[in-house]
Parts: sequence; C-alpha cells; structure tokens
Amino acid sequence: MLDWIASFLEGGGAWAIAALMLLENIFPPIPSELIMPMAGFNAARGTIPLWLAIAAGAAGSLAGAYLWYLVGLLYGPQRLRRIVARHGRWVTMTPEQLDRAQGWFDRHGRSVVFFGRFIPTVRTLISVPAGLAGMFLPRFLVFSGLGSLIWCGALAGAGYWLEDSYDRVGAWLNPLSTAVILALVAAYLWRVIRWRR
Repeated sequence: MLDWIASFLEGGGAWAIAALMLLENIFPPIPSELIMPMAGFNAARGTIPLWLAIAAGAAGSLAGAYLWYLVGLLYGPQRLRRIVARHGRWVTMTPEQLDRAQGWFDRHGRSVVFFGRFIPTVRTLISVPAGLAGMFLPRFLVFSGLGSLIWCGALAGAGYWLEDSYDRVGAWLNPLSTAVILALVAAYLWRVIRWRR
C-alpha cells in the first residue's frame, strides 16, 4: 500500500492528497498516518508547498467527515431508535441509553467532534452521531475542520521535518492506531458478551 500511496501522491499533488484523505475517511484501512507524512516528505523535496499539502489533506478529511454527517442526518434518530429497540445486544445499547447518549452529545458535541478527529476509527465514525443529533452544520464544519487541520498539519509537519526518515512517523503511529482499534473492538465484544437488557 505504501508504494501505491507514494506513486499516487507524486503524480497528483494536492488533488491526490485531498482524494486520499477523503478515501481515508470513507474507508479507514487507508491510513492518514501514511498519507500525510508522505505529503510532508514531498513538500520537503519541493514538489508541493507544505501549507498546500496540509490544506489539501484537511479539505479531503473534512469532505469525508461531511459525507458521514449526511448519513447520520438522513438516517435520523427515529430509525436508529427502532434498531436499538430491536437489536440492542448488537449495538450494545438500550433506548434509554441512546436517549442519555444523545443528551450528552447535545451538551458536549463540539468537543467530541473536535477531539474525535485525532482518534483512529473514531475519526471516521464521530460524524454520524453529529448528523443524528442534527448538530448545526456550520458548527460541525468548524470544529471538524479545525481538528482535521491540526491532525493533518502535525503529520505533514513530521514528514517534512524528518524528510527521508518520514517512515518513522508511520512506524510509530501505526502500532498505536492498531492498539486503539483493537481496544475498541475488544470493548465492543465485551459489551456484547456481558449484555443485560
């Protein structure tokens, strides 16, 4: 995957960065932890300005977040409530817990959307509850965009700074991302196994 990302980025510039970050949000196995450091490395070689690499990554990431926001908005809380009532074990939630979660999201949605952009897998899925809650779209775009900009800037900056050693960023972040994803899966399985209505 690394070679494919490298060749795609070299040939496509800012458009390729934005497209890959959009895909990363739709299909999480494409990791931003590889895309953005490589974009920073290309910037260090002079093929693209660093600011443009960061802006393109953040724009692609925000576009992907917006698509998931629309999924949540169009699906709506009533349909979700019916699924929770029918398949509570598999979503590990009761309708009452859903109501509490929605209330909590209403109170803390801005922070959740902002900080969620830094967590693997959550980065993709956090936009769905924002849509389900009907979060004010400009507010969603601002906080999601800021989180995306900081995340992309940190990764691209690391790739720019490390230049030829940019793969160290991925080598350090990939195991961390994998650990977070495994912890989320383990927590989900534990909740399914221990489910009590």
